[in-house]
Amino acid sequence: MIILGLDPGLAATGWGIIHSEGNRLRHIAHGTVKTHASEPLADRLLTLYAGLETVIAAHHCVEAAIEEVFVNVNPQSTLKLGQARGVVMLAAARAGLPVAEYATRLIKKAIVGTGAADKAQVHAMVERLLPGTKVTGADAADALAVAISHAHLRAHLALTARIKATA
Repeated sequence: MIILGLDPGLAATGWGIIHSEGNRLRHIAHGTVKTHASEPLADRLLTLYAGLETVIAAHHCVEAAIEEVFVNVNPQSTLKLGQARGVVMLAAARAGLPVAEYATRLIKKAIVGTGAADKAQVHAMVERLLPGTKVTGADAADALAVAISHAHLRAHLALTARIKATA
């Protein structure tokens, strides 16, 4: 199964794609869709949508997972992040992908073992969990962490559902 992980942001949205088969994970691609602060908001959102649409089409993704938004101190920043997140979810949904959402602390716990992990720890564990992968950029590393978390958590949820069905 090909999973797309997304770390939404208006200035930069990280994306990471992995192949998940059982407990085995394999890196496929990663990157960042960037926008320019000097452009109007609508153009920036369109850039995010078009960039992700291209990524999804090129890699034949089956499912998507996105990091849940957190509230900033600045309400204007929170609103812009929410708009970017909506466009990111729309791109995945328009491609017919089911979209799962995960809290940042849950992703960190799934990857590093603690919800209080810092970005450097997450980045290092992503490279360890995807051997041979050199991740460039914090946004792409976070997106790969989302994809890895989804692969692990969806397997756990499926196992739990099977156990309950047989009980």
